[in-house]
Amino acid sequence: MPPTVSASGLSLHYGGTRALDDVSLRLSAGVTGLLGPNGAGKTTLLRVLATAVPAARGAFTVLGHDPSTSRGRQEVRRHLGYLPQTPGFHPDFTAFEFVDYVAILKELTDRAARHREVRRVLDEVALGDVRGKRIKKLSGGMRQRVALAAALVGDPEFVVLDEPTVGLDPEQRMRFRELIARAGEGRTVLLSTHQTEDVAMLCNRVVVLADGTVRFDGTPAELTAQAAGRVWSSAERDPGAKAGWRTGAGTFRNVGDPPPGADLLEPTLEDGYLLTLDGADAEVTA
Repeated sequence: MPPTVSASGLSLHYGGTRALDDVSLRLSAGVTGLLGPNGAGKTTLLRVLATAVPAARGAFTVLGHDPSTSRGRQEVRRHLGYLPQTPGFHPDFTAFEFVDYVAILKELTDRAARHREVRRVLDEVALGDVRGKRIKKLSGGMRQRVALAAALVGDPEFVVLDEPTVGLDPEQRMRFRELIARAGEGRTVLLSTHQTEDVAMLCNRVVVLADGTVRFDGTPAELTAQAAGRVWSSAERDPGAKAGWRTGAGTFRNVGDPPPGADLLEPTLEDGYLLTLDGADAEVTA
C-alpha cells in the first residue's frame, strides 16, 4: 500500500536558525516515534505536516493530497488529527463542548451524528463520565485526554501528537500510552516525545531528528543496536565515556567507546539514541 504521508526535501529557516534541512520521510500505518533534543526541529516538522505552517522548500502529500493548494490543504485537514504541544483550551467549556467545537471545525455538520461522535471519542479516552465538567476543573492528565479526544474526532487517518505525555505522572503516562497504542491500530500516528521509554513501548518505527536533519530512521531495535558493544559498567565514572551516570546499585553505566576488558552491558534504546546524536559527547553525570 502507498504510504499515508510522503515528504521530500522539507526545509524551513527562521532567520538564521535552521529549523528543517532537507527532511524526507514516509509514514505508514502504526505509531512512529519522533525523537530529538530541544531545538531539533521536531515541533516545526509536526506543524508543517499538520499544515499549520508551510515549508520554504520541499513537498509532501497526505493520502495523496497536496497541501500546497487550498483544495489539497482542505483535504489533508479533513483526514488529520492534531494534538499540539500546548492545546488551546477554552477553560470555561465543558469537555463535551470543547470536543464538539473541534468537531464543528472538522465539518461534522449533522448535529445528532456529531454529538454521537463526540460521545464516542470521549468514551474512547475514558472521559465519558466527566464530559459535562468544565475543562478548568479537570486535572492535567484529563485535559490531555480531552485534547486527544479532539484529535481523534472524525476518525482521522493521520494523527500528529506533539509531546502528549509531558508533565504527566507515571500512572497518567501509562494510561496515555494505552490510548496512543489504540489510536495507532489502523491509523498512521506520528508521536513527538522526549521519552525514549514511550518510543520503546509504543512505536514500530523511530525517527531521530537533530539540527533540523534526520539522523536515524528505522525500528526501535535497530536504534538500540547502534549501542551494541558500547555500554559498560564500572566502579567509577569512565572519563573516556561520552555519557555516564551512577546507577541505583552504586556502579556507573557508561556509554561510548569502552576500554579493553570492559564489563559490557545490554544496550537500551536510550543508549542508541544518545550515540546517534552529534551532541551525545556532552557529558552526563550524576
